[in-house]
Amino acid sequence: MFAIGFALGTFRTVVIAPAIGETLAVLAELPVMLTLSWVVAKRLTANRADLNTAYTRLIMGGSAFALLIAAEFILARFGFGRSLTAQLATYLTLSGAMGLAAQIAFGLFPRIQLALYDT
Repeated sequence: MFAIGFALGTFRTVVIAPAIGETLAVLAELPVMLTLSWVVAKRLTANRADLNTAYTRLIMGGSAFALLIAAEFILARFGFGRSLTAQLATYLTLSGAMGLAAQIAFGLFPRIQLALYDT
């Protein structure tokens, strides 16, 4: 998912956002990323007895979310020269808040799927 997200994010930033604006570009990307994340989470957890509790699913999703945020901050710092404060400020924009909400959803998908499918 990280590689797909990096590729789509780069495409969004370089091609789509200049044409239609950052907010609309994020709105176009989010359904694709969330759908792919949902499918991948479902496949990774299917028939896994060691992932059949809420706790283990939260650890799985929380770890993925933490790695995602860490990668985002590293890319912001070393790829775009942004400080920690500047990166945090991006979450105060509409497109940044939408992206963060989607990242939180990504982290919660394994737990949500347990509640929906494994009851």
